[in-house]
Amino acid sequence: MTLENLPDGWEVWSNEASKVVLAYRPDVFNSQSFPAACLPTIYLTKGQRDRRPGKDRPAADDPWYVTLFLEPDVSHDRETYDTREDAIEGAVDLAGAFTSGGIDYRGLYQVPRPDYFDRLDELTGRAE
Repeated sequence: MTLENLPDGWEVWSNEASKVVLAYRPDVFNSQSFPAACLPTIYLTKGQRDRRPGKDRPAADDPWYVTLFLEPDVSHDRETYDTREDAIEGAVDLAGAFTSGGIDYRGLYQVPRPDYFDRLDELTGRAE
């Protein structure tokens, strides 16, 4: 699986050697339709994203991490992979799970946001 297999609505924002960033519908998370800070984003990073300052490059044996963020402090469980290819496959699968309703984003929030969730349901096609 490759980044060209992303589900509808997902875009590659960055594709570097040790980091890939995927964004969901950046066209609507523009501070007018939806809050820009709530842009669903998937990060693939070689080594932990919160590495200490001064550690510029990940070590060769660092795993790849895949994390879905719904806001800066709201995320789905991070997954680890041994290779970049496996991490890309995992990220594409995670993006598909998000858009198909396989991720319960309501459960990730500590403070409920019912109006926002209803609008996000409409955007992702989950509204009844």
